[in-house]
Amino acid sequence: MVLALTVLLPGPQKASGSPTGPPDSMDGLGDSITRAMDADGIPAHFGDQLQYSWSTGDSGAVQSHYYHIRHSYSPITGHNDNDAVSGAKMVDLNGQAQTAVADEVGYEYVTILMGANDVCTSTEGTMTAVETYRTQFRQAMDTLTTGLPQARIFVASIPDIYQLWVILHDNPTAVAVWNYGICQSLLANPTSHDQADQDRRDRVRQRNIDFNTVLSEECTTYSQCRFDNNVVFDGALEVSDVSTLDYFHPSITGQKKIASGTWEVTYDFHLPVGGVAELPDASDSSNAGYVVVAVLAGAALVALGGGGWFARRRRLG
Repeated sequence: MVLALTVLLPGPQKASGSPTGPPDSMDGLGDSITRAMDADGIPAHFGDQLQYSWSTGDSGAVQSHYYHIRHSYSPITGHNDNDAVSGAKMVDLNGQAQTAVADEVGYEYVTILMGANDVCTSTEGTMTAVETYRTQFRQAMDTLTTGLPQARIFVASIPDIYQLWVILHDNPTAVAVWNYGICQSLLANPTSHDQADQDRRDRVRQRNIDFNTVLSEECTTYSQCRFDNNVVFDGALEVSDVSTLDYFHPSITGQKKIASGTWEVTYDFHLPVGGVAELPDASDSSNAGYVVVAVLAGAALVALGGGGWFARRRRLG
């Protein structure tokens, strides 16, 4: 990926030195997608599988952000913490941010993927309100930018949960699992094509879009923040991207595709912090290969995690 710089401004100085160059430490915040829950699909391995995280995992099968950085910059080796929590909602992000700030490491790179559980709830009426979501995200960003002034913060969009229904609502096994009570805001009555159910799914998807709009709008107000240009939300979903253990979370293949797509639009760590970058359009043919998983669940069976177009001009700081 080539970033066309339209403005290049001197960046703020970090306490530990120049803000240029790759980070020597990172932390992943969010929910069970960032924890790579059930990624390998093996029943005996049920739960978080951090080695496959799109953000901080060390598996070559996924090639996470951490994996890419470590490949060319060895000082980050072993400094790939993951403070995401399976089942977390945006209301929990500030607590994770406080944990990151309190760590003596002084993280230089932080990723955030949070909000699928705010969409994927027990009923349509229990989804988080849009302005509440905005306030909660802003609070966490204030904590991070104040406590980690040297950190570059990458925010991934919430996956398009509706795609999960599209590709699996005719799969009897997936439907049987969903009927345990998973993500009923969207996945209730999964085989129904009644207008009321179609309308409900459309409204839930709109809330998903509204949350991503909040992320894009709020991210532009922080010089340290970069949004993913909706790469995650706009990615197509294939059955192979979904864990066959729970039919909700990304498989190893799915984690790899999230990692690949988001890595292409995160920081070029060799450029100074500060200035404006031109990002490729997420619908552009160059991004067509990035298939991103919208694998989401609610409360009953598994703790889930997740993830509006964003203006193409982004701050590098």
